Amino acid sequence: MGLFDKLKGLVTKNREVKETSEELNTYDKGLTKTRDEFVSKLNVLGIKYTKVSDEYFDELEEILIMADIGVNVVTELIKKLRDRVKSENISNTKELNETIVDELFLIYVNGESLTDKINMASEGPTVILMVGVNGVGKTTTIGKLANKYKNDGKKVMLIAADTFRAGAVAQLREWSERVGVDFFGTEEKDPSSVIFDGLTKAMENNIDIVLIDTAGRLQNKVNLMNELSKMNKVIERIVPGAPHETLLVVDATTGQNGIMQAKAFKEITNITGIVLTKLDGTAKGGIVLAIKNEVNIPVKFIGLGEGMNDLQPFDIENYIYGLFKDMMN
Repeated sequence: MGLFDKLKGLVTKNREVKETSEELNTYDKGLTKTRDEFVSKLNVLGIKYTKVSDEYFDELEEILIMADIGVNVVTELIKKLRDRVKSENISNTKELNETIVDELFLIYVNGESLTDKINMASEGPTVILMVGVNGVGKTTTIGKLANKYKNDGKKVMLIAADTFRAGAVAQLREWSERVGVDFFGTEEKDPSSVIFDGLTKAMENNIDIVLIDTAGRLQNKVNLMNELSKMNKVIERIVPGAPHETLLVVDATTGQNGIMQAKAFKEITNITGIVLTKLDGTAKGGIVLAIKNEVNIPVKFIGLGEGMNDLQPFDIENYIYGLFKDMMN
């Protein structure tokens, strides 16, 4: 059974029981803007062209690129679709919709074992370093992650190592109080010193998850590289094997600029995963596929709303369900 048939079964099942799981519902709601824009255009295209043709493929390519799926992904997808049309004698554009869903899934997975799960420490605290430029929602993301892990029964600490931006320490402290988790930070110290003291305290207090905020500047890559390198050495000294994750926070509404940020950060430090925020605020939700293809770093969380529980662990099947649900009726 292809992914299209599997997801179509989910649509039917959900309609029958008149409910979805909370996670599926969040994906469904959060991808509404993209789905309304993207799938409506695909449906119109299917009405305009009932038979597969070169003209159909030209317009399909344009629709996919406009959804920010990325030129490389679209080029690969169109080639695969043309090959399957030829090998499987597909002539009906509606039938081809199933192939589009399946092939996008296969392109994302790319034959790899998906590492969209967080690498948890086998013993001691799991240390997650959060990086990203200012304005992408990094501090809010840290707060939401803290809330998620606290609800999972974990003992969480936030460390404010962004001593560069005015108000950053206070903002993170507010999140710790709102969520009800431990906090360490001071505006008067070098970021690496803050991390050293914070992690020392985390070890003493048997903390399970440590989320570290960092300064969001990319203007001078050399300085940032040196700063992150120093932070990593300090983290490793206190917690061997850490950081277990370095998550880059990217604002989905910035489109291709977000991909450029991911490439830039990948050059200066070991990024293990991406958090895409504000995905609900854009009609170009295809950036999930583009960013994975362009930088080959898995998306680990996506922001699908402003609510505390709207930051979801990324699931490629739920994502494609949210994107194509209206095509599966």
